[in-house]
Amino acid sequence: MPEIEKSLRELGIPDPIWYEILYAVEQAGENGVQMLSLQDRLAIPQYALSRHVARMERAGLIRRESVPGAGRGQNLHLTEMSVGLQNRVWQVYVARIQAAIGPHMTTDEAYDLVRYLNRLYG
Repeated sequence: MPEIEKSLRELGIPDPIWYEILYAVEQAGENGVQMLSLQDRLAIPQYALSRHVARMERAGLIRRESVPGAGRGQNLHLTEMSVGLQNRVWQVYVARIQAAIGPHMTTDEAYDLVRYLNRLYG
């Protein structure tokens, strides 16, 4: 994990949870993702999510937009600066996972692992 965190910091991502937030916002598309929905999805306390979002906003990676009629509800959107960043971050994860796991299993075992993981998350 320290190697992943170091590589992420080089991309401007000081905390791995930022990747999860960027990924969720990117998946939501042009309508953005509601903070409450994101809080539930990531199983992170509201105060912690708000702190990360504020830091990401200051870094220019996301922007908040009030949701009309939703009280203090907000949607998060990617900024131009963050478009495609999630893919670059994912490449860090892929390289580190391959380096850590790849030498310890055969190709068939790797496919088995993918099938098991798909079953768990599918």
